[in-house]
Formats: sequence, structure tokens, C-alpha cells
Amino acid sequence: MRLIFLLSFIFLLISCQQKDSSTSVSVKDYFTYTGSPESGGVKLIPIRTPVGEFKVWTKRFGNNPKIKVLLLHGGPAMTHEYMECFETFFGREGFEFYEYDQLGSYYSDQPKDNSLWTTERFVEEVEQVRQALGADSTNFYVLGNSWGGILAMEYALKYQKNMKGMLIANMVASAPEYGKYAEDVLAKQLKPEVLAEVRAIEAKKDFANPRYMELLIPNFYHEHICRLTEWPDALNRSIKHANNEVYTLMQGPSEFGIGGRLAEWDIKNRLHEITVPTLMIGAKHDTMDPKAMEEQSKMVKKGRYLYCPNGSHLSMWDDQQVFMNGVIQFIHDVDGERL
Repeated sequence: MRLIFLLSFIFLLISCQQKDSSTSVSVKDYFTYTGSPESGGVKLIPIRTPVGEFKVWTKRFGNNPKIKVLLLHGGPAMTHEYMECFETFFGREGFEFYEYDQLGSYYSDQPKDNSLWTTERFVEEVEQVRQALGADSTNFYVLGNSWGGILAMEYALKYQKNMKGMLIANMVASAPEYGKYAEDVLAKQLKPEVLAEVRAIEAKKDFANPRYMELLIPNFYHEHICRLTEWPDALNRSIKHANNEVYTLMQGPSEFGIGGRLAEWDIKNRLHEITVPTLMIGAKHDTMDPKAMEEQSKMVKKGRYLYCPNGSHLSMWDDQQVFMNGVIQFIHDVDGERL
């Protein structure tokens, strides 16, 4: 009799938990994709541009009509690969989410027309991807890291009517302020002799010099980009596959601040226009000023700030539990109308 009562109680408890979960999806349903032949969720999406039609690579995980998250990688022209760490965390939550290589990145088409590499054109690309995914204001979340954060904020300023929520990981809203922080704070943290040699190489515009990266990787990258002793394979693959032509054109060749076409980018005075729930993520060792990220969370209408005390620019890797727990909680809270 006690056994029957215990089993009945366990069944009731499980049933209540499933009813309370706003994102619970059965395993069978989670992996149900349409299309034949099955492609593991990979889909090449046609993108219309002023110079023709191209295709971008996407990969879908899960099946959840309430939560669809589009991941926007950094660079510009890095790849989705360094964001593969979301697969286990989001999968456990039952989120539907998409890895995506933007146009010009390794897994997507890489046209040579330089007129394509503008924030405005990338925003239109994201909107076409959203339409192809069948996402809308009831379920569409955008999570952008670094350059992906620029793209996410620009997208929200034009298309937030199509969004449910936005997450900005490690990206300030002003390139000039980023440059000032790099110059006034980050550069001064380097050993004087290292900084002097880096500056000498930059002055000669000798960015292809192997010595440049020999100096930056141990002294800057491992301090402010990813602080893990051994970098994840996913990050190494993403770096290996980067389109340096597009990256340099938009970001500039120097690692201290933003140059190129993004040098004067600044939408800080427009953040108040963003009304969708927004999470701003900063990290102690980031290339971006964490205080600026906190300030941005107060400038949008419905903002929240997440601080990663052990993280850097890729705090999704080097402060992973804090980062992922905060991101997941935010999405659940927006989904549950608690923000």
C-alpha cells in the first residue's frame, strides 16, 4: 500500500513539474524537424542583397514554438563554431535555437563585393533569416556576442516589433568609447616593453608580422579574450575559419579598439528606443568596460545586467556557469512575463 502511495505521489509531482515548466518539450517532439532528407537541422537560407542572392548556413536545435533563439557570432566574419557551447545548456532547457554563419563567414557564401559589408545590410540579412525560421514577436530572441552584439542592437532599433527579447554579450554601444577604454585601461595593463613593441608594429602597419600575434596571444588574448589555459577546440576552429578580409575591412587591423567601417559606430543615445526586454552581459576582464555594460542595462526600457566576475570577452567559456545560468534565467523570465 505504501509503495502504491509513493508511486502515485512521484507521478503527481512529475506531472505538476511538467505543467509548471513553460518550456517543457518531449524528447520526441524536440527533435522533430520537417524536410526530407533529414539534415540534422542544417538549412541554407537564401538571402537577397543589392548585388544578388546568396545563401547563409543555419543549424536548428530543438522544436519549441515558445522560445526560438538566434545566435549572432562575433567578428565580423568569425563563425558560429565558438558558440557551440550553447548546445548542451540550451538543449537541457528545451529551447529551440539556431547557430548561424553570417554572409561572408566560412560556412555561408563569401561574395567579394565590399559593398555588402555594412551594418545596415547585415540587419536586413538577420530579418530575412528570422522570416525563414518562422519566428515572431511571441517567441523570437536574439543573442549577440561582440560584433554580434552590435548587429543585435542595430536589428532591435529597426525590427524590435518582431522580437520577444534580446541578449547582448560583451559589447558596448559606442565604438569610440570602446577605443578609449582599450587605450586608457587595457593597453596600460600590458608590460611597457610589450606595449612598445606592439605599438611599433602597428605604426609600421606591419600587421602580418608573426611577432604581432606572438605578443598579443599571451599578453592580451589570454587576458581579455578567453582566459582558459587551453582554448576550446570550437574557438580554435572559429579563429581558423575567420574571413580576415571582411574582419579587417569592418573591425580594422589593430586589436586595440575598433577601426575600419565601425570606427565611429555609436548608438548609445538611441538605447532608450529599445523597449524589448534586454540582458546586458559584462565581465571583469573583458575588452569592453563592464561598467559601461551595466550602464547600458539602465538605458534600455526593460534592462537587466549580468556580471561575470571571472569572465573575459568570451565569458560564455571562461565564466561559463555564471554566464549560462544568467542567460537561461533571463529567457525563462521573459517567457514567463516576469520582466
